This record gives sequence, C-alpha cells and structure tokens, in this order.
Amino acid sequence: MENRISQLRQEQGLTQQMLAEKLSVSRQTIISLETGRYNPSIRLAWQISRLFDLTIEDVFIFKEDDQNGKNK
Repeated sequence: MENRISQLRQEQGLTQQMLAEKLSVSRQTIISLETGRYNPSIRLAWQISRLFDLTIEDVFIFKEDDQNGKNK
C-alpha cells in the first residue's frame, strides 16, 4: 500500500518528529510509514487522515494486488 504522508507532511511544513508527536508515535514509525515498510493500524490511518483533514482513501493508495500480498 502506498501513501501520501511525506507529501502531505511537507505541504504542512511538518518535520517527521513534529508529525510523530502529533500522532503520539515514534519518528521511526513515521519513517517506516513514509517509506512503505509499515502499514498502519486502521486507528492510526484514521488519525493521520483526520490530522490532514482528508479521508483515509485520500492519504492511502490501496491497489488490488496489495490484497493478495503481491507487489505492484
């Protein structure tokens, strides 16, 4: 699953640390999310989307192949 977190964070003028603090997670979690190494829980995805005033679908890009564990 891809996401727009890095783009949205930068548009808001937030550092990874600032975003991590707003979400009560570690900076490492933000790094992992931005690089696609970690898929968030539904709760964290919801918190991220709310922070940017977007829907989950506007932040996270789900591709059908992701459902089957296949790469793009």
